[in-house]
Amino acid sequence: MSRFKLEVADIFRAHGSAYRRMNVGHLSLTQLKVMSAIETCRTAALGGHVAACTACAHSHIAYNSCRNRHCPKCQGVAARDWMEARSEDLLPVEYFHIVFTLPAQIADIAFQNKALVYDLLFKASSQTLLTIAGDPKHLGAKIGMTSVLHTWGSAMMHHPHVHIIVPGGGLSKDAKTWQSCRKGFFLPVRVLSQLFRRLFLERLVVAHKAGELQFYAKLTALADPQAFNAYLAPLHKTKWVVYAKKPFGGPQAVLAYLSRYTHRIAISNSRLISADAKTVAFKWKDSRANGHDRHKVMRLEASEFIRRFLIHVLPPGFHRIRHTGFLANGIRRARIADIRDYLMASPKTPEDSGNVQDTDQTPPGLRQPCPHCGGVMVIIQTFKRGQLPRSRAPPKDKAA
Repeated sequence: MSRFKLEVADIFRAHGSAYRRMNVGHLSLTQLKVMSAIETCRTAALGGHVAACTACAHSHIAYNSCRNRHCPKCQGVAARDWMEARSEDLLPVEYFHIVFTLPAQIADIAFQNKALVYDLLFKASSQTLLTIAGDPKHLGAKIGMTSVLHTWGSAMMHHPHVHIIVPGGGLSKDAKTWQSCRKGFFLPVRVLSQLFRRLFLERLVVAHKAGELQFYAKLTALADPQAFNAYLAPLHKTKWVVYAKKPFGGPQAVLAYLSRYTHRIAISNSRLISADAKTVAFKWKDSRANGHDRHKVMRLEASEFIRRFLIHVLPPGFHRIRHTGFLANGIRRARIADIRDYLMASPKTPEDSGNVQDTDQTPPGLRQPCPHCGGVMVIIQTFKRGQLPRSRAPPKDKAA
């Protein structure tokens, strides 16, 4: 299979062992598992198969994927599979993209309490949208949304925020009609920001009183209630960043966007430029710069590159894609069917969204036709972890 000239896996293989030795006792089991998964992904360490063309003599070896959600090589397939499933939920309405970002002071607390604070970010942002949208002064309807957590900026520093995709309207209070928002406008950002700030800080204080937060290093003093309240006091008055991007061009544009964002990780292989014995260079976008100067190259020590990558490893079992409102799991299918009736829209079919057949169940070597003649590839041999293939001979029976 084709691969980038430089991959995160190459950097981990070259520098991972030294990084683990330097940080003994400071890496979580989850981080160690992520490193191992990326290092062994699509190598003989995970086993694989030999695929051969039924029409010519071509054959090749395809190694198994690690399927870790932090692996750059595995997320493309996972994103396409997820997108295919979500295509059935598309509605013929405007879609809006809203981003909720935590202030730097809260991001510092989140860094030491990832599962709890990230969960609060999801809950406070979704509750903000549900509350304001449900207010008759604004939309007066129950909306649905898909939220995606990102914990990084372009330079791979810790920057937790959620991207939320929302259909432009919602169900009436009696759930018997569809109420559309104004064209090109969903909800006032200033109002969203104020309520988000209040809801998040209230829940964070409750968590602190319950003893659910832990503090280390420079934040150790925040374990004291008075110090914690003093730390939060300025944040009750500052503006919290909530912004709405331009509405999508249509439902298909939503799918294209989601396929890029839902399974994105801290850095993709495509952004890597070079690596040597000491450093790694990659492309990044400086949001504070203007014009063409925003696109730059950053060079880091290999150990710092790995450190930045690993700070975005999520806690075990944490869901970074969530559905709320009428898109919540369990009621989504019924609600989508009702809304289609109200909008007099036919259901989406696989043909409408493009039938994606590239799935995790399809071995990597069979996802594409033969590169030499376009024929069908078949598996002629499989081998387990750590084994090597016995043969690369083509199949005996060739297609006519």
